[in-house]
Amino acid sequence: MKGFFEDKERLIDSVEQLEETKVIELTNQALDQGINPLDVINMIIEGMDRVGKRYEGKDYYIADLIMAGIIFREVLGLSRMISYTSSHNMKSGKVLIGTVKDDIHDIGKEIFRALLETNGFEVMDLGVDVPGETFVKKAREFKPDIIGLSGVLSNTIDQMKQVVQEFTKAGLRDQVKIIAGANYLNANGCRYIGADAFAAEASKGVEICLRWMKASGEMGESDND
Repeated sequence: MKGFFEDKERLIDSVEQLEETKVIELTNQALDQGINPLDVINMIIEGMDRVGKRYEGKDYYIADLIMAGIIFREVLGLSRMISYTSSHNMKSGKVLIGTVKDDIHDIGKEIFRALLETNGFEVMDLGVDVPGETFVKKAREFKPDIIGLSGVLSNTIDQMKQVVQEFTKAGLRDQVKIIAGANYLNANGCRYIGADAFAAEASKGVEICLRWMKASGEMGESDND
């Protein structure tokens, strides 16, 4: 039975204010009270979304986004979070993600990765400023079902297109689905890139990935069955 966490708004605000110690303290309190780890992650994501909005409003800077990402990773690194994401869900598939070349933003990618992992995906995260050749090289090693391309800056649309072209040149394009994630993208941009889908929100991107895996018939059974 899920509990009710009275300090939910404090936790969200602490993420928004980049109060690292307070975030970890409140996260542990929530878990101690029996709150579902997925619900806690969603609280953190709400705070991360607020950080993103403050960045867009020029109240926060790159360093603040980096700090938010550090806090998020610390939360996901808590032992109870690791246990939940590694054993609670179905085996959904493998996703290779990264922020494309010439962009060092990772807040959206971090949220996407967290949601993928809580939905049972095995994720390899290449980090930021990743060229197309690296995506292809790591895809050969990891053998993902899906490639996730992230970018915040509008000029990354050409870098995303270049990644897709690299997969085509390598003869791997028909072996993977490619999803692009960016606030500026629309259907026309997706077609320009050559991706199979796009998402402006991490949750929508995960829905698409789950739908792809279900359609392929490759989603496994839950470890908790």
